[in-house]
Amino acid sequence: MDNNIRILRAMKNITQEELAEALDVSRQTIIAIENGKYDPSLKLSFKIANYFGKSIEEIFYNKEDM
Repeated sequence: MDNNIRILRAMKNITQEELAEALDVSRQTIIAIENGKYDPSLKLSFKIANYFGKSIEEIFYNKEDM
């Protein structure tokens, strides 16, 4: 699954560490999600969406569906 987290993070001018702390996960988790190596749980996906004020669909997408 692909995502826009890196872009959204840059728009907010926050680091991976700052996002990780806000979401109560490790920086390695953020790195893995941004690189598409880890699909977050539904609970974490909602936390990410709420943090950025976006819907899950605005953050996560399948490139093959585009």
